[in-house]
Amino acid sequence: MIRLAVRAPAAAGEQVLAALLELAPAGVEQVDGEEFVEFGLYGAPGELPALGEGAAEVGGVTVTVRGEQVADDWAERWRRFHRPVLVAGRLYVRPPWEQPALRPGIEEVVIDPGQAFGTGTHPTTEACLELLVELAGGAHHPRRRRRLGSLADLGCGSGVLAIAAARLGFGPVVAVDADLAALDATERNARDNGVALEGVERVNLRDDDPPRADVIVANLMRPLLLRLAPRLLARPPRAAIVSGLLDEEADEVVAAFAHVLAEERRISRRGWSTVLLTGGKAA
Repeated sequence: MIRLAVRAPAAAGEQVLAALLELAPAGVEQVDGEEFVEFGLYGAPGELPALGEGAAEVGGVTVTVRGEQVADDWAERWRRFHRPVLVAGRLYVRPPWEQPALRPGIEEVVIDPGQAFGTGTHPTTEACLELLVELAGGAHHPRRRRRLGSLADLGCGSGVLAIAAARLGFGPVVAVDADLAALDATERNARDNGVALEGVERVNLRDDDPPRADVIVANLMRPLLLRLAPRLLARPPRAAIVSGLLDEEADEVVAAFAHVLAEERRISRRGWSTVLLTGGKAA
């Protein structure tokens, strides 16, 4: 097993990630540093992209590439990387080898990270989960209750956000992605969690209209969010959670939605921002 490490400046992380996902659609490992982000691709010799060693160009960005043999204990180290997450004291997301939540009143989602699509540990995913808990009447606004209504997860990956939303009481829930492997992972994880999603559909969000819902969750990247904004606002949701943004990108994306949806709350963690936008009409 080889780990191909691609290290890029933090400011260009999303640009490099977008290009890597074209080469490795099954997903990559992401490690955030002080001024850099490193993406790890795992595979057998001959299965990984031929990027060469040292300096290379990925997505128009100069990066540093190195390949290394994965140690015999790589499976155990992979498990340690995927830790359980307790969100706002109400939602527990864990890989299958971790112990279940024992406290009453906690909704649990179990995600197998074998496909590396995301398990809730990345700051953008964790922040999306936190905002979903709040919309469902969670810790941040303990006395406020809203009609939860329908939800669409745009770019569902492993399905963690769609499954968590269903657990929290949103419904019906639809999950969409352009990657067939992501759709397979979402269907499998929903089934394993005993969650019935209304639909798991292939949608090219660069060109196709997104599904309509009361609440939209879009943990994507800045270029795709900007491209998606006009189509979302043509039939605005009541609320939208937009994420996958570096801190310095958030204002631009918020402005793209501003004439219909207003910023209600923003979470910034480790250089990544997630924003809750509200003000639209229900689907």
